[in-house]
Amino acid sequence: MTKEPPVKKYAALLRGINVGGNKKVPMAQLRTVMEGLGHGDVQTYLQSGNAVFSSGEADPDALARALEAAIETHFGFRVPCLVVDGDHLRAVAGACPFPAAELEGRQLHATFFSAQPDPERFAALDAAAFLPEEYRLGDRVLYLYAPDGLGRSKLAEALARPAVVKGLDVTTRNWNTVVKLVELTAAP
Repeated sequence: MTKEPPVKKYAALLRGINVGGNKKVPMAQLRTVMEGLGHGDVQTYLQSGNAVFSSGEADPDALARALEAAIETHFGFRVPCLVVDGDHLRAVAGACPFPAAELEGRQLHATFFSAQPDPERFAALDAAAFLPEEYRLGDRVLYLYAPDGLGRSKLAEALARPAVVKGLDVTTRNWNTVVKLVELTAAP
């Protein structure tokens, strides 16, 4: 008798969908695609590519690659996906180096990475030149404090340069979304 793997809650973070009329992925169709992969308890949050689901698969990268392939087959275009489990999301929220409770959600962001970036990638950035904006690296995440929001952030622009993110899948969420995804991936 083989033991079934434990079921975990995950968040799928899709990059660059439903922005400016490009790469349209209706959330109802995304849920159907994900259910077709055998995922349970599929929910979407907002229209910007956040989905929560349960799976017995223990490898988030395998889940991400399977979802990318299914989206490309269904919609006809590639969408980079990151899959993180609820434990990682809670760790990201708990390790935030900025006073999240005192800030507006639009001022604080988490950029999720497909792998831990080498701090050397950020060495050429003169952090002092971007103040009062600041960033800190965490475990496969970068925390960004942008007091005027992401859209006006010069630091966010610098952090998105190819020299910094080359070879990594990255996607950013505001803090309100991070908190909601933590809630949605909480057991059971």
